[in-house]
Amino acid sequence: MQLSEFDFPFDPSLVASQPVIPRDRARLLVLDRATRQLTHRHVADLPALLEPGDLLVVNDTKVMAARVSGVKKPTGTPVEVLFVKDLGQGRWEIMVKGSFRVGQVIEFDQQSHATIVKRDATGTEVLVDSSVPMTQLFQARGVMPLPPYMKRAATQEDHCWYQTVFAKHEGAIAAPTAGLHFTEDLFRRLREAVITVATVTLHVGPGTFKPVTTERIEDHQMGREGFTISEDTAKVIQATKRAGGRVVAVGTTVVRTLETVAKEKGQVVPMSGESRLFITPGFQFKVVDALMTNFHLPRTTLLMLVSAFAGIEPIRTAYEEAVKERYRFYSYGDAMLIL
Repeated sequence: MQLSEFDFPFDPSLVASQPVIPRDRARLLVLDRATRQLTHRHVADLPALLEPGDLLVVNDTKVMAARVSGVKKPTGTPVEVLFVKDLGQGRWEIMVKGSFRVGQVIEFDQQSHATIVKRDATGTEVLVDSSVPMTQLFQARGVMPLPPYMKRAATQEDHCWYQTVFAKHEGAIAAPTAGLHFTEDLFRRLREAVITVATVTLHVGPGTFKPVTTERIEDHQMGREGFTISEDTAKVIQATKRAGGRVVAVGTTVVRTLETVAKEKGQVVPMSGESRLFITPGFQFKVVDALMTNFHLPRTTLLMLVSAFAGIEPIRTAYEEAVKERYRFYSYGDAMLIL
């Protein structure tokens, strides 16, 4: 398939720079795959849109405040480092712009600095020398790694806004944004409607957002992202399927986690590993029956996954409707529910 098939006309003024408060008041465009009908609701309506016995699966990864400012030594040139992944023994995968060589030192404060130990086409790695734990460095000096399309600096409010209420396991550099819409009150009403919630963990990394630069989308290579499915979650998914309930994935990261395991093992089982699953139209879904997701950028792997789940034309029509009705787009924007 051609990359151009995943383009759509878009108004940049629709990009949301902050969330709706309360979060479950965000708008929800509901797409029925069987009829292709579109209806306009709100996230707060979710208990009425699902059925008793359905299972919501959310991603409980926690975003690290991992964008840290420092200076290059000895020049003192300001630099901003995004810590992506802890590789162990003080070694980190990072993202940084500019000219750097192996051996270059970046100083964050008097207690912490990092030395470039790898810088090539496959990525950049540093060895951190710090008298405080990295979590403490992030807490003292880090800011939330907001996506660049927001075109603003992160604020203190983003430490709350860019984190789900169920975030538990730190390790992501971006939020599982469909999960940002949930509130404690919404979870209470879902329980009252006999709708169960389970968790998986996938640490969102650069792989999710890696640009597709090949004209044939089949030539694109996804990056690796670590995931975990617990025994409890695997059991409740299997029980839901046996009872005829639907597995409703909250976000594309949940889809990739569940379908990665199902593809490898034949069904969802307890597992930790890495996913580089690239879901495109024609993919055969084995686990996910419904999907809640935010609106995505054109020409991205996220849009391709959603198009695989609902169909290219239904998604194109839905996005045209969302633009016309001025839905808010991307991380802090509104959402879709695909049934």
